[in-house]
Amino acid sequence: MSQSQLEMLTDLAQRARDEAGQTLAQERQSAQQTDARIQALSRYRTEYSERFQTAMREGIDPASMYNYQRFLASLDAALERARQALEEQRKRVEKSQENWRQQQRKVSSYDTLTERRLREEQKQQNRQEQKSNDEFVNSRTARRSSETPH
Repeated sequence: MSQSQLEMLTDLAQRARDEAGQTLAQERQSAQQTDARIQALSRYRTEYSERFQTAMREGIDPASMYNYQRFLASLDAALERARQALEEQRKRVEKSQENWRQQQRKVSSYDTLTERRLREEQKQQNRQEQKSNDEFVNSRTARRSSETPH
């Protein structure tokens, strides 16, 4: 594989990793928003339930009691839907995390290949320099030997 091909693959892997990271961030943000909605619904349900309890202590007509109960049931249903949505969102977060990890492993693999290639090129360059130095020393020694009278 040529250096340019390896650079291209590394660049593509980095882009895919970055996109996976953005998706992961969006999924996490969505999960946080869903969790915040659950917290808000829970607080509202608690407040409404307290109002209902107060109304019951003070005396309430059957129609109002029925309305309170229906509204509390609708809040409970909304909370259940939100909890299910949060569970689904958490699964999407996990899936996005795994995708990001896979993309990061690809980038790391290409980085490792690049490092190996660079080390190999450095070794070859060092060998070439050593060979050139050896040839220079040998030719110099040979010239001196030929210049020296026997």
